[in-house]
Amino acid sequence: MAVISQLKYEDADNETKKVIDEWVSTHGPLTNMKETLIHSIPAFHALMEWFPLEEEIESFLGERAVNFFSYAISTENDCLVCSMFFKKILDDAKIDFEHFEFTDQEKVLIDYGRAIVKDANNIPDQIFDRLKSYWNENQIVSITAFATIMIATNLINKSLKVDLDEELIPYTKRK
Repeated sequence: MAVISQLKYEDADNETKKVIDEWVSTHGPLTNMKETLIHSIPAFHALMEWFPLEEEIESFLGERAVNFFSYAISTENDCLVCSMFFKKILDDAKIDFEHFEFTDQEKVLIDYGRAIVKDANNIPDQIFDRLKSYWNENQIVSITAFATIMIATNLINKSLKVDLDEELIPYTKRK
């Protein structure tokens, strides 16, 4: 059970309603996590920087690779909300993550995402060598910054026990 309520639009103050209106007009409805985060507008804005970073890394990784990267981070971090969010995306694309034949670039992203979660202080040099064989330093910094926001999102969901969004519940039952 969530430890922080989901702030509903009708209960929000005018400043918060303005932020919600801006978000909904460009991105669509708020998820349970966003309704939790919106209790703090600076926290909401900080974690919503995920979206501009996602656009940036998608420009050179592609959407599929970003979804694999995000799913790997979220499952390694044991975040039900984020794992199921990306599982839905993968299932809807008819991709079985456990049996998929990833490209070498996708494999290194998955390995890097998992390594960051496992022990960011001890990421093997071989992973960095593999990253550098595909992307430049600017791109690797963007990939890493995106991973850290993904992890922060995982931690918000886990620590505040954000309820799983209703539309994600069926994906918890799928292998």
